Amino acid sequence: MSARVVVVGSANLDLVVTAPQLPKPGETVLGDDFRTVPGGKGANQAVAAARAGADCDFVGAVGADEFGTLLRDNLVAAGIDVRGLRTVDEPSGVALIAVDHAAENCIVVAPGANATLTALDDADRTAVASADVLLLQLEVPLAAVGQAAGWARDGGTGVVLNAAPARPLPTELLDLVDVLVVNEHEAAVVAGVFTDEPAALLDTLVTMVPRVVLTLGARGAAYADRDGTRIEVPAPKVDAVDTTAAGDAFTGALAVALAERGGLTADTATAVLRWACAAGAACAQRPGASTALPERTAIEALSAATYGGAE
Repeated sequence: MSARVVVVGSANLDLVVTAPQLPKPGETVLGDDFRTVPGGKGANQAVAAARAGADCDFVGAVGADEFGTLLRDNLVAAGIDVRGLRTVDEPSGVALIAVDHAAENCIVVAPGANATLTALDDADRTAVASADVLLLQLEVPLAAVGQAAGWARDGGTGVVLNAAPARPLPTELLDLVDVLVVNEHEAAVVAGVFTDEPAALLDTLVTMVPRVVLTLGARGAAYADRDGTRIEVPAPKVDAVDTTAAGDAFTGALAVALAERGGLTADTATAVLRWACAAGAACAQRPGASTALPERTAIEALSAATYGGAE
């Protein structure tokens, strides 16, 4: 039986411009091209999980507009159960994204309909209870994030929180998290420790949650837990085209690996991080957000080519 992942999160339409360099404050830069791509951290991670092999449900909100129709259709096309996707009287969320020729990006998000997801219902609770892993981010209100995490804890469903966009988090939510996934900036904000030393960030974060996965971009990822385990995995070497959804590919694939392996432990961490790093690197080789998220076969191929056979 396939692993089951439920994602509670955002769905946005990404408005993407590529340019030779990202603009500085007050600067106008002439871009190369423009495209619209279904995105949003929640929707991206749901698509990433589905493509990595999970049965996936998505809980979120879109507007009764053309963007909302595109976002819903994209999730359905990925094989995701969208019975938890509301249609509300607010415009669908959008993200304005600039990507430079070095594959770096800057993003501004207007939440729109996502901001209306302040409370969940009994059908959402049933979906969470049926999952192996609940995957959460911070582009929807904390009330819904905390409600879903509480249900997961009550029902024995593992809770993975990608703390993005970064913000300080209440202890009541952190106490419900099994695995926290953060990049270095997000880690510093959540930990309240402004340092560029990954080890120091991990040491602080494991006092707040039992397990932490720290993404390090092209350098790979690191894992820490309260038992003192520290593991670092290098990322595959690839020619990056667009890193916009690489983190979402990583996190979605990580959730699938956790669901398939029954959790994240010192024994499984290396294999899980290698799988997730391969997903993120495979995504970075293609432009776009949801359109770049890799299928399981691509993840397996890059993982095998980088790290060797299955573990």
